[in-house]
Amino acid sequence: MLRNKGLLLIVLIGGLALLSGCTDVNQEITSETTGIWSHYFVYPLSWLLTEAANLFNESYGLSIVLVTILIRLVLLPLNIKQLKSSKAMQDIQPQLQEVRKKYSSKDAKTQQKLQQETMELFQKNGVNPLAGCLPLIVQMPILIAFYHAIMRTFEIKQHSFLWFQLGEPDPFFILPIVAAGATFLQQKLMMSGTPKSDNPMAAQMQMMLYMMPIMIGVVAIFFPSALALYWVVGNIFMVLQTLFIRRPMMKNVDTGGSK
Repeated sequence: MLRNKGLLLIVLIGGLALLSGCTDVNQEITSETTGIWSHYFVYPLSWLLTEAANLFNESYGLSIVLVTILIRLVLLPLNIKQLKSSKAMQDIQPQLQEVRKKYSSKDAKTQQKLQQETMELFQKNGVNPLAGCLPLIVQMPILIAFYHAIMRTFEIKQHSFLWFQLGEPDPFFILPIVAAGATFLQQKLMMSGTPKSDNPMAAQMQMMLYMMPIMIGVVAIFFPSALALYWVVGNIFMVLQTLFIRRPMMKNVDTGGSK
C-alpha cells in the first residue's frame, strides 16, 4: 500500500508539472475567465487569496499562510481518517501475517482465498487500504489549482514576503529545505510505533521516508516561493496534526498493553 502511495505521488507530481506546462500560466485570472478548470477551480482560490491579503494590508505572504491553514482544516477529517486507518493497519499486521502463511501457495484458487480473507479482516477491523491515498488524491488538484492561482494572480507575483519574492523560487533554498525537513519529520512520526520486524512494508516505508522529502524539496526549488510557502505551512500543520492525533493513539496502545 505504501509503495503504491509513493507511485501515486510520483504520478500526481508529474501531472502537476504537465498541467503547469499545458496551461497558459501567464494569462491573468479574473472572474471573466472561461473554462471549467480556470473558472471553477483556479479563480475561487485566486479570489480567496486576494480577499485574505486585503485583511493583512495586501500581505500576500500572510494570505497564503491563512489560506493554507484553511485548506488543511478542510482536509482534516480525511487526514484523521487516514491516521486511524494507518493505525488499524498496523494493529492487524500479525493477523495479516498469519493469513499470508495460511495461503502461501501461489495458485489462483489459493490467492483468491487470500484476497477474500484479507478483505474480511479489513472489514472486521474497519481498515480501508485506500484511506492513505485519499487525502493525497484530494490534495493534488487543490495544489495544482493553487499553483495556477499564484501564477495567474499578478498581484502575488509582484509582492515579496520575508526574504523572498513570491513569484520566484527561493534564492537561498530555505523554503525547500524546510519543506523537505517537515515532510521527513511528518513521515517519521507516522512511522513511529510501527514494528519493523516481520513487517513486509518496512522496506517500502523506509524508502518513502527519504523519497518523499527529496521529491518535495526538489519541486520546491524550481517552483515559485509562494507554492513552497504553501508546502512549508501545510507540512508543519501536518506535523502538529500527527503529534496531536497519532501520539495519543499510540499512548493509549502502550498504556493498554502495559496493563
